[in-house]
Amino acid sequence: MTKLVDVASVIRSKNSGPFEITFDIMFKEQAVFEDFAAKNVMTKAVFAKLYGMAESDVLSVIAFPPSKAVKITIVRPMASGALGEKDVYGAQQHGPLLTFSY
Repeated sequence: MTKLVDVASVIRSKNSGPFEITFDIMFKEQAVFEDFAAKNVMTKAVFAKLYGMAESDVLSVIAFPPSKAVKITIVRPMASGALGEKDVYGAQQHGPLLTFSY
């Protein structure tokens, strides 16, 4: 098994507007990125299971070769800045990816 934290240089989450969060996985090496993308390791179903959410709330999983990155966008459970929302920037949501292995 390969730990994502061992092959990625960046794993982060951030706002993608007030109603969405985007997760970025940027790989250290081109070959590892290409293998990860070709094997379709991260799918909507895999991400939804990892985060305990409905697959329909995972809007996209896109490989982005110029950055050696995979970008995942989800529906925010609450709008950014809404009453009771605890992460206005969406920057604290990447934790489950830090333990992901494939």
